[in-house]
Amino acid sequence: MSIRHGLLALLERGPRYGSQLRTEFESRTGATWPLNVGQVYTTLGRLERDGMVAQSGEDDAGHALYTITEAGREELRTWFERPVDRTSPARDELAIKLAMAVGASGVDIRAVIQSQRRHTVKAMQDYTRLKFQAISALEGGGRQERDDVAWLLVLEQLIFQTEAEARWLDHCEARLIRLSLAAARSGPTAAATPAASTAVTASTTSTTSAPATAHDAVATPTATPEPTAEVGRTPRR
Repeated sequence: MSIRHGLLALLERGPRYGSQLRTEFESRTGATWPLNVGQVYTTLGRLERDGMVAQSGEDDAGHALYTITEAGREELRTWFERPVDRTSPARDELAIKLAMAVGASGVDIRAVIQSQRRHTVKAMQDYTRLKFQAISALEGGGRQERDDVAWLLVLEQLIFQTEAEARWLDHCEARLIRLSLAAARSGPTAAATPAASTAVTASTTSTTSAPATAHDAVATPTATPEPTAEVGRTPRR
């Protein structure tokens, strides 16, 4: 999601000034994408240059107000209708880290995987806890705030994302063990390759039994670590 489209979506509800837009943006997304006022005003300046917003005077406190133009509404409609491009995946630091760890001297790739898995499971549990709080607030009989509904959707996306990441990490560990077994059967020549050497390291340092089947033999994490302190915001009650 681009910041410019998020600001256009908020401006469609009526004139806003910069810091007001920042507050509403973070409230709608649960502060999962924090902005600073400088980013907001820089983006507003570009939108104004492109004819998508215009200044419309000031409020009683002297804040410059911005309104969306017809060109801005058309851009917003196009954005809502256009699927998010998945042909050019976003850079994923974890995927890059594991790719670089393969064959890296002195790196225990299994330790890297397990450390990340613990962090990912903890985050997933925290998001799930916040989800139940959000549902309780929305189903408590009070007025459903659109920001709380939006926050619930964001939370559920984060839960699915971390769950998928945990399963992928399980798969990575199982894959390395399978490769190590194949390398051991093939003899010393195959074991000398970087990938096989990494797999052998993962296998020999393992202290738990690993799936012996194909890539679908992964387990959903069942650890119950303590919750972290900083995850998004607590929905309004």
